[in-house]
Amino acid sequence: MVRVEDGSPDGSARSDAAGNSSPENYAILSGLTTAAMALSSRNLSPSALVRMLLAGLALALCGLAQAQKPQTELPRTALSIGMYRIDAQVASTSQQHATGLMFRTEMPQHEGMLFVFEQATQQCFWMKNTLIPLAVAFVADDGTLVNLDEMKAQTLNAHCSEKPVRYVLEMNTGWFSKKGIKAGSKLVGQPFDSSKP
Repeated sequence: MVRVEDGSPDGSARSDAAGNSSPENYAILSGLTTAAMALSSRNLSPSALVRMLLAGLALALCGLAQAQKPQTELPRTALSIGMYRIDAQVASTSQQHATGLMFRTEMPQHEGMLFVFEQATQQCFWMKNTLIPLAVAFVADDGTLVNLDEMKAQTLNAHCSEKPVRYVLEMNTGWFSKKGIKAGSKLVGQPFDSSKP
């Protein structure tokens, strides 16, 4: 799942490789630059040209492979809603938001991902590079579910909160509906603990 910038899936999402300066993107760009230099060089022997081209493409593919790994090692928090327990990974940085649940081929039923944003705004998500269908809950500061939606895998439709929120919880498709959980239900656990200052 990818957070959509300004509510529009027009390529401006933070997941686009051109806007990020990660080591994976550096490897991709370096490899493509090396390959381009090889193709434009007139002073190389044919075998040197082929070696340089292959090295550049290998470097680019290595960076691309690293960029497409699912993030599975994020911090976790225990949440509950009614009698149901959730083991949620916490995505709290821009890079973690951008990757979300992309490239996952499966997720255990009791797991999800909690997106934490600094300010309450209308949050919009899409499913670019997300291989599994998901259910999304937009959550108020006190843990109340504002609205819910179902999202099909690998689609660019925007799914937005009905009002400004700081939290978004993604679960497997149908998770909320199968348990009878609706807007107005309340999540318990960090960061929704009422005992925090």
